[in-house]
Amino acid sequence: MNKNMSFETAMNQLNEIVVKLESGETSLDESLKLFEKGTELASFCYDKLNKAEQKITQMTALEQGKAESGEDDE
Repeated sequence: MNKNMSFETAMNQLNEIVVKLESGETSLDESLKLFEKGTELASFCYDKLNKAEQKITQMTALEQGKAESGEDDE
């Protein structure tokens, strides 16, 4: 999987896989391949969301620290 893929691209691919699997029109082998790819995409999206949450938490804590110490960005 391309590690530079955007979250949105991964979610779109995951959605396409879900639609195919829910259609019931894929063979067992194809369904297994799609399921495997889907779990990889889901894990990728989960990691992206966790990293974004960590970054937001760090930025918020930094800004709160500046506000409490009276620092200003200007």
